Amino acid sequence: MRLGLHYWSYSTPADPATIAPTLAEAASIAEQAGVASFTVMDHFFQMDAVAPAEEPMLEAYTTLGYVAAKTQRMTLGVLVTGVMYRYPGLLAKTVTTLDVLSGGRARLGIGASWYEREQRGLGVPVVPVGERFERLEETLRICLQMWSDDNGPFEGRHYQLAETINSPQPLSRPRPPIMIGGGGEKKTLLLVARYADACNLFGTAAGAGEVARKLDVLREHCAAEGRDYDSIVKTVVAHRAPLDDVDAFLAEVGEYAALGVTEVQVTPDRHPVEFVQRLGDEVLPRLADIG
Repeated sequence: MRLGLHYWSYSTPADPATIAPTLAEAASIAEQAGVASFTVMDHFFQMDAVAPAEEPMLEAYTTLGYVAAKTQRMTLGVLVTGVMYRYPGLLAKTVTTLDVLSGGRARLGIGASWYEREQRGLGVPVVPVGERFERLEETLRICLQMWSDDNGPFEGRHYQLAETINSPQPLSRPRPPIMIGGGGEKKTLLLVARYADACNLFGTAAGAGEVARKLDVLREHCAAEGRDYDSIVKTVVAHRAPLDDVDAFLAEVGEYAALGVTEVQVTPDRHPVEFVQRLGDEVLPRLADIG
């Protein structure tokens, strides 16, 4: 079982001048402790469902570039890149740049944008949900084309590219892995079956049962699409705080492992450096026995 660190808040410590050194220290300690992946959110306002929108937030890919320079082994990615925030060709180039500069450690996590407050606030077009998923599928196709030998045009309903030149190509082989985030059963999980190397689901207070149900839906989509279900990496954002009750957290991770989940992401719930230090001391040594 791999453990991922999902860095979602830049509010602790409170002084903005400490954001960069805290981020660097937390990422470095996490990697040394054995954390396998480092992800950030693709938001420009803090999510107002969990904290005031005015709390500090950094642009995702700039942040990952900084973390790339401070680490050597961890996989790096935005957990769920919002499809409306970047033109697809530029997104493919951005992820390629991260991959090249990190030595082949980039992962494209992507999904349909949802946070309309920040979109309206910053002038990002807000389109109907159905169109967002159409754009998501076209974006996936464009990224796959740009990470291939085909540098010709792309003609879609929403995007038209005259050339898809992408030089240099990513160092990852055959390309950066694609992880689609979300548990939407009709569209999101269908796109996972059709295009993704990995899925990302959210754990709930109900435990592993809901994740199991989502994976059953994914299995059905894979059968319909002629896709090998077992070829898709299953990842979950843990609902349970790992340090509140380590035994209970590990028991839940064991339930995920029994479903075929191979990576669980956790989010700091205190000072990030303290959080990753305790992960290394209390959680990671015992995680090796799961899977």
